[in-house]
Amino acid sequence: MCGEHDRDASDREDPVNRFPGLIFCLLLGLATACGYHTAGHAAQLPQNLTTIAVPPFKNETLTYRIDQMLTSSVVREFNTRTRYHIVPDSTDADATLRGTVLSTTASPLTYDTSTGRAASVLVVVSMSVTLSDRGGKVLYQNPSYLFREQYEVSQDLSSFFEEDSPAFRRLSQDFARTLVANILEGF
Repeated sequence: MCGEHDRDASDREDPVNRFPGLIFCLLLGLATACGYHTAGHAAQLPQNLTTIAVPPFKNETLTYRIDQMLTSSVVREFNTRTRYHIVPDSTDADATLRGTVLSTTASPLTYDTSTGRAASVLVVVSMSVTLSDRGGKVLYQNPSYLFREQYEVSQDLSSFFEEDSPAFRRLSQDFARTLVANILEGF
């Protein structure tokens, strides 16, 4: 009788023995479900899409020509990386990419201890972008692109030049690469 009781107990699964298997399955499920996604929403681009209009982006900031820098960088990136024909007017285009510069900020990051002046500055640009087909269907949308670029401020007044324009140019190139990659990869 005593042996029978031990055999019945060993036939039943011990919840503690099942716990590592449960954790393994849970971790495996999480690992396969994880992935990098941007804040945007996209569908696969239609196969018949050949022409994309990229009209000048809107600028809701006081930063001079930032909209022009971003627009030209996006057009250059599309022309370099894709087979699409890029035009400025949406009249004959299969799709239209519209962008709005929502905000730009420049904030000191570090200070020169001897002069008390800013030694480096962080530039932040916020954008909203939508790619729609001719019928108005949204193919790609990201209402909250956020890009940052840091630059050093020259402390030598005799060779001083404004570094914010080159920083905005680098930022616009980074934005264009990211945007085109996100649209092409269907994020």
